[in-house]
Amino acid sequence: MNTDRTAVLGGSPWPEHYTYVPALRVGNTVWLSGTTGTDDAGRITAPGDIEEQTRQIFRKFDRLLRSIGSSCEDIVATTDFFTTTENYKCTAAVRREFFKTRRPTSTGVLVAGLLRKDALIEISAVAVLSAAEREI
Repeated sequence: MNTDRTAVLGGSPWPEHYTYVPALRVGNTVWLSGTTGTDDAGRITAPGDIEEQTRQIFRKFDRLLRSIGSSCEDIVATTDFFTTTENYKCTAAVRREFFKTRRPTSTGVLVAGLLRKDALIEISAVAVLSAAEREI
């Protein structure tokens, strides 16, 4: 079993002083860090819009996974931390958009707040690469 740890940065620069990476590949498993709906400059892309923040999170996940020959369809588990249930049901359509018919397991946790100001949702995920992707 391959237990080498490889940071997955998606081709973007990552500050050395950060104590985490956006994703970590260990063997055929990719662990995606908790992510909010921000742009490349770290600004929330859709203040007040949980659906669009969710979409931005999955765009970021997809970019990371595509950099290693995978996609969101390989995600097998997600954990959603959300600050409001208002419009939370809209996130289901976003999940269908990115996961197609390969639905992952999921846990939702209502929280009092998130570290990133104006973030309504933060999601972490786990992906398992297919046999073809393991060779990349």
